[in-house]
Amino acid sequence: MAFENFLSDEQQSWRDTCNRFIDREITREYIRKCDMERTYYYEAYEKIAAQGWLGLMIPEDQGGIGGDAMDWVIFFEAMGKYSNDFSAATLGVSMYTAQALLHFGRADQVAQYIDAYLKAKVRFCIAISEPQAGSDAAAIRTRAKKDGEDYLVTGLKQWCSGSSAKGAIIAMLVRTDPESTRRSGLTVLLVPNDLPNLELRKLNTLARRGTGTNQIFLDEVRVPSANRLGVEGQGWEIITSHLELERLSIAASMMGCAQQAVTDALQYAHTREQFGQTIFNFQVLKHMLADMQTKVDAARLLVYRAAGMHQAGQPCGREVSMAKLFASETLQEVTRNGVQIMGGHGMLPEADMERYFREGMQATVGGGSSQIMRTIIAQSMKKK
Repeated sequence: MAFENFLSDEQQSWRDTCNRFIDREITREYIRKCDMERTYYYEAYEKIAAQGWLGLMIPEDQGGIGGDAMDWVIFFEAMGKYSNDFSAATLGVSMYTAQALLHFGRADQVAQYIDAYLKAKVRFCIAISEPQAGSDAAAIRTRAKKDGEDYLVTGLKQWCSGSSAKGAIIAMLVRTDPESTRRSGLTVLLVPNDLPNLELRKLNTLARRGTGTNQIFLDEVRVPSANRLGVEGQGWEIITSHLELERLSIAASMMGCAQQAVTDALQYAHTREQFGQTIFNFQVLKHMLADMQTKVDAARLLVYRAAGMHQAGQPCGREVSMAKLFASETLQEVTRNGVQIMGGHGMLPEADMERYFREGMQATVGGGSSQIMRTIIAQSMKKK
């Protein structure tokens, strides 16, 4: 399927390359296996690194391959084809955290981590949420107090995807000023996941089974001051600095998965026979499939528009929120309809639609809930 109206020849070629790679080198069977067995996508991650694609949007003089926001969303659309979990959580979180490290890190931190990241020797994840601090991220309580040249970190983090993977470096938002409230007094520390007194507990979640999501228990975990990203009190700025790239990667991944859900449902409808004909011939299913494809195409347009604005240096917080909102709700809707079209077959993990459906249910919660996205959009509509 070509999108010449929106993509240059070079962008279309990049899109074709990414789609061939996910089909031939990673495969839906591998994604399915990791999901069913709840195992991390190590082999796929290393293959992506071998292509140099972890360096997308990292300048060439720092070891990356460059690129722009359109290259970014085209990549994540393809990588999300068979799993939003693989694309948005395993790849996306690591890749946009690397962007933050490049922007706010000291030269010695960039030298220490970026080359190792590009070679898949380390990967990045984020720890922001806590039991009492989800959408209200500024309500965190995890405390980091100075002890000589170190910080002692105590608290509980929740929903930390990918934090139990080998070589994971956790960009953890902590409160360094006990007298501060809300956004002030927050700091980001780079915390290796194997430090003493740090305990990871994997959560048995509906989706995000391959990447895995964890609780992190910290009891005076000693983290060197050299692992602080930026300066004390800069944490809120750091975690929000790449929200647009984060949500673009999420929206593109969801849109890519939604497209595959429609493709799979359509293929099934053309081959499944009931009452002496394929079920595609029943008007009720034709209309369902038509609505599904229309919504996926609309989601793609929103994602590409937001990416184009980001690439042009235009403010696009509202447009990125629209893209994330619509792509997530589209994934949820088309996968629910996909299960309906495929019937009992759609409920088997071997059919993949069951996985798409579970990830669709998670889509409207993670990375900014639909309610938060609508709030951001509405705030942008206030009269000045």
